[in-house]
Amino acid sequence: MKRPNPTVADIPAYDQIIDVRSPAEFAEDHIPGAINCPVLDNEQRIQIGTLYKQVSPFEAKKLGAALVSENIARHLKEQFLDRPKNWKPLIYCWRGGDRSGSMTTVFRAVGWHAGQLDGGYKSWRSHVIAQLAELPAQFRFTVLCGATGNAKTRILQALGDQGEQILDLETLACHKGSVLGVLPDQPQPSQKAFETALLQALSCLDPARPVFVEAESRKIGNLHVPEALIARIRQGDCIHVDATLEARVSFLLKDYDYFLCRPELLTPRLEVLRSQQSRETIARWHELVSTGDWPALVRELLEIHYDPLYHRSQNTNFTGQQHPETFTTDDLSPAGITRLADAIAQSRTAQMA
Repeated sequence: MKRPNPTVADIPAYDQIIDVRSPAEFAEDHIPGAINCPVLDNEQRIQIGTLYKQVSPFEAKKLGAALVSENIARHLKEQFLDRPKNWKPLIYCWRGGDRSGSMTTVFRAVGWHAGQLDGGYKSWRSHVIAQLAELPAQFRFTVLCGATGNAKTRILQALGDQGEQILDLETLACHKGSVLGVLPDQPQPSQKAFETALLQALSCLDPARPVFVEAESRKIGNLHVPEALIARIRQGDCIHVDATLEARVSFLLKDYDYFLCRPELLTPRLEVLRSQQSRETIARWHELVSTGDWPALVRELLEIHYDPLYHRSQNTNFTGQQHPETFTTDDLSPAGITRLADAIAQSRTAQMA
């Protein structure tokens, strides 16, 4: 009797995960830890698909078989000849079809205990969606709130350095969360890859211990935070960070220093605010950029745009905002952030004792 193909639950039993999809498919998202050994590269996949539609499935399968055979042979020679006989690779493609089946057949003929993932990447994707709908309910979140410039992400990371459990959404999303939060030369991941990374992060957390997280909107840049997660975070206990305006301006000048070095990156981001600010205000901000008066620009952005926006939105989103514990500071230097994180951690520990 033929044994059933392994499922997502069987992934830990394998020595290596091999994704045989095209590099473009792999780049969009893949099972964590997988290596990409495409049996058809990006151009070949398009070529075979076009042939299938415009000529005939038979002609497409002939050429496809030739290309797949060449690519499997190359991967075998370049990457796998040193593998021992008891090596167990798990191979997958889009839905567990011909592409992964071809490599699995060859590897089994060699003598390796190769498995073909049942349902392929689609089964992994279904697993991620299902887990992100259920897993957040297991955790108790402590939410760092505060207006822009209060160094919430840095405080969160400092808490992590001190051994606290954290969920750093902005780092996972490669974005600082605001209109000006685009990171230069660091594109955001795809939505699918972001959700895979979220599942990885949540799977490493202990539900018996609180998890610190930064207050976020439903979107971080172009990415959506899964509904079950954002709903659970908004039920968390809030901690409010309230630094002086001077400390916030000083912190932002350092944290966004890449805009100072490359002001051409900032100009188009300011244009996004035209729907919310007057033409005169936008023109003045452009003038401050051109003259390099960064402290004045940051101060105005906080006072005119970000602070009013924060006060309009935050109190309505988080149930724990009614009576938050507040931590004030006039020092958002690295040392000041470390002290603040230590005070927050000690306070939470005392409350739970």
